[in-house]
Amino acid sequence: MVQPTYSPLNGTVSNLFKLAMFAMAIVYLAGCFTPLHIHFDSIRYYNIKDCIEFGCAPGSFAATDYLPYGYTGLLIGLSKLGILNSFTIVFVNCLFVFAGLYFVYKIFAGQVHPFVFAVLALFNWTVIKFVTHPLSEMQYIFFSCASLYCFHLYVQKKSYLQLALAFLFCILTVLTRTVGISLLPALVLGVGWQYRTELKRIVQKNKLLLLGIVVVGIAGIVFSASKLKITDYTNLLKGPLEKGVGNFIGENLKNHFTELTEVFFNMPSSKLMGYLPGSLGTGLFVVLGIVLFIWLMYNTFSKHSRIPFHIRMYLVFYSVIIMNWPYYDPRFWVPVLPLLVVVVLQTPFNSKGWLKGLSRVYLAGYLALGVFAAGYSLYVGLDKERFAQKQASGVYRNEYETKFFGKPQSDTATHIDPEVLNILKKYD
Repeated sequence: MVQPTYSPLNGTVSNLFKLAMFAMAIVYLAGCFTPLHIHFDSIRYYNIKDCIEFGCAPGSFAATDYLPYGYTGLLIGLSKLGILNSFTIVFVNCLFVFAGLYFVYKIFAGQVHPFVFAVLALFNWTVIKFVTHPLSEMQYIFFSCASLYCFHLYVQKKSYLQLALAFLFCILTVLTRTVGISLLPALVLGVGWQYRTELKRIVQKNKLLLLGIVVVGIAGIVFSASKLKITDYTNLLKGPLEKGVGNFIGENLKNHFTELTEVFFNMPSSKLMGYLPGSLGTGLFVVLGIVLFIWLMYNTFSKHSRIPFHIRMYLVFYSVIIMNWPYYDPRFWVPVLPLLVVVVLQTPFNSKGWLKGLSRVYLAGYLALGVFAAGYSLYVGLDKERFAQKQASGVYRNEYETKFFGKPQSDTATHIDPEVLNILKKYD
């Protein structure tokens, strides 16, 4: 039995968090009854699935798309079972999230309050939004957290079966999203950390041999880059890099620090920008993102941190990859959100009066925004007319209205994407 090290909550507060957790879980499951949430990447996944399952032209976009096949595999499996529809997509995503949170809680049992941890993760607007989408984030959470949990069991019990499972789930993570490659070196370093004394002796005696192994490994990755689809991603960097390395780094940091602020302040920046003059809003979100990132890194690497070494390395590798990815989207942080919540909870909020008060105000605002995000999600999702207008900012309004009502409801509608309409007809 693990003895808790977190600050205890009185019975009433603990029960309120428990009630909030189950209430939000019900809201998540209620999303099963909403229409299929189409997203640009969702269309790509469905096209890849159809290409593999039914065939497509060799040179078509679906045939050459670089998205990994892990999530497509899930879609094909559900299709073969005859249950590939919006209900099943959301239900499976919910199972992925709930299981992923359970794995993370088991890793940090006694360090974080189970209900506080679950509520902070479930009340985040990014998870609320994307759990209803046919996207790979929730599957990534499941596989990556399962890998970390198996590695945790390996560290505790020195079970090589658990170590093998950790690497198996790691492979499934990479197949789900390529950024999962950040987990592989973290696990390898984690194994090395467990045997660091023995490895130190081996390195001292076999320096040239180990150097040769490293060189061969790097060469293997370079020559296999095309098959591993690494070149597909590096090619995407060429355009942004043409503007200069300084611009590349600056734009990336601006985008990803803004995303961090959106995730931790629990609202999209677009909801606030209109109320702030000029570029003040952009600057504010970037500065807050920098502060948040420093805070997260301090909590991760301070001498008081109880974050395991391999998870520290994973968060670093993941952050390095994301910070160099030249695109903007808050969902980039969803795959590691459960771990970021744990990092935040490493903060001794009750150590100082001002910090305790500030954390209570932040928590109240965070939860209120989470309730609003959940309510808005159902408010839109359970009304077809409203859903068609709001989903994906109305980009697929004509296709949704044609699916729901037989034709677009707008007099200005000029185009219906047959590809999107076909996906809705087949899988909604």
